[in-house]
Amino acid sequence: MSTSTGITRRRGGLLATLVGIVVVAAFLYPIYWLVSASLQPGTSPSSVRAIPRSIDLASYSMAMADQGGNILTSLMVAIGAALLTIAIATPAAFGLSRLRSRFVDVVLITMFVAQIVPPIVLTNSIYTMFNSVGLVNTLPGLILANASGTLPFAILLLRSFMLELDPEVLEAARLDGAGKLSSFVLIVLPLSRNAMVAVGVFGFLAGWGDFLFAITLTTGTELRTMTVGIFQYLSSPNVPWSVVMATSVLASLPAVLLLLLAQRSLRAGLGAGSGK
Repeated sequence: MSTSTGITRRRGGLLATLVGIVVVAAFLYPIYWLVSASLQPGTSPSSVRAIPRSIDLASYSMAMADQGGNILTSLMVAIGAALLTIAIATPAAFGLSRLRSRFVDVVLITMFVAQIVPPIVLTNSIYTMFNSVGLVNTLPGLILANASGTLPFAILLLRSFMLELDPEVLEAARLDGAGKLSSFVLIVLPLSRNAMVAVGVFGFLAGWGDFLFAITLTTGTELRTMTVGIFQYLSSPNVPWSVVMATSVLASLPAVLLLLLAQRSLRAGLGAGSGK
């Protein structure tokens, strides 16, 4: 009986492993195709070989020459949006976690509604508002627009984490003479590090991959993000597909690197924010 049970478990484990391999391969194949196409200059999507006959990096040279400045702009927007999101969301979440009022529920519901509204619905009003204060075609305008889109989620996540903080720790700091600001800086911020990293990663990825705000709030060629640069490629009569693929590969690297570096803090922060 035990032998048959062991065989059944091994077969079940083997089947689960095979299914996992198939699923992972299905997810990774588009990435492999992207990299393969970027190494085959002069090809069209229909003529890309699964295995390149030779490796040619000419498309990457052209991508860096054409899109290097745009990638740098996207990087500044993403970093700025992440930092601004953390700077605003952290004290706001802490304040909402300490207040005991029906007003807090109203604020939370309002932020939840703001989070689920499609950004495209708000772009016209955002453009009009930003244009009236001179933020169109500016780096601060792009940073502020992207941060505004991530703030509701960031505040909700950080508040969920801060509700789990031990109030006795804050009370002990108060008895030792620490004021509210000192307690926040010296106790709350260090304890909330993982949640803040999770919020920062979310803000970075949202700003890095943003296209809607970038195409709406930039009307010239002086300021252009990487996503708009790829769109300009695709809207040209003769699309340089290998350069588009090379640009896409380069655009993926910062996000992949960030997730690899922050995966431990990200996992801990999201787990804590979800109440686990």
